[in-house]
Amino acid sequence: MPAAEPILRVRDLTVRFGRAGVPAVRGVGFDLGAERLGIVGESGSGKSTLGRAVMRLLPASARVEAGTLDFEGEPLLGQSERRMRGLRGGRMSLIMQDPRYSLNPVVTVGAQVAEAARLHGKANPREARERAAAMLERVRIADVRRTMALYPHQISGGMGQRVMIAMMLLARPRLVIADEPTSALDVSVRGDVLKLLDELVREQEAGLILISHDIRMVAAFCQRIIVMYGGRAVEELTRLEDARHPYTRGLIAAMPDPRRPVRRLQTLDRQAIAAAMEDA
Repeated sequence: MPAAEPILRVRDLTVRFGRAGVPAVRGVGFDLGAERLGIVGESGSGKSTLGRAVMRLLPASARVEAGTLDFEGEPLLGQSERRMRGLRGGRMSLIMQDPRYSLNPVVTVGAQVAEAARLHGKANPREARERAAAMLERVRIADVRRTMALYPHQISGGMGQRVMIAMMLLARPRLVIADEPTSALDVSVRGDVLKLLDELVREQEAGLILISHDIRMVAAFCQRIIVMYGGRAVEELTRLEDARHPYTRGLIAAMPDPRRPVRRLQTLDRQAIAAAMEDA
């Protein structure tokens, strides 16, 4: 039986900014099927830029180049903005890290979720509200009708993230990019949000890219991990125990592990990392 065609195929993706062409992403490549792929790295490693490059959401100052950047066999580079607007929110979705800055503060929760159903599901206003209510119930929002009448500042961070997930998954996308979806949440609700996201993505047979700086959380949730440093993909793993690159090992050592408490966490050995990058 032939292998399924990847949902997303990326080859030699490079992103440069400004007249000087400063590279933020350098030659990254991977395939994504109906699976959970984690992309990890410290701030400035290029992981969020990579996600936005796939969605074609970078500013005009960015120059995106790739040998291949295909979604469901369709090349994304060179597509018109009109075509990309048709894909975004429908076949492709981006979940931002903080709902306080992603939701419209002057529009009610119900109206925003219903708008997603109306734009991408071609539903009339009544159908859109019914679909919005059903999706909010799916993401375990209590008292859905009351919540739909609230504004974003009137709901908690955890509830706001559930609303964002409902909006982004309402159209049953094939590709979901979640950029630090739990960083603004209390530890007590992070697991619930990830479990919910996983449940909905599996149900829709979608591919999920989870972008985070928390390598242990990503390893527990994702089937594969790509580690980024300085815009490059330095290592791909299925288990943290297999890490070989000094940067990956440094990230793991810098994260607290309740099973192995230490008095002082390690810091990254930049000299060892630089030597490894030169040898690569």
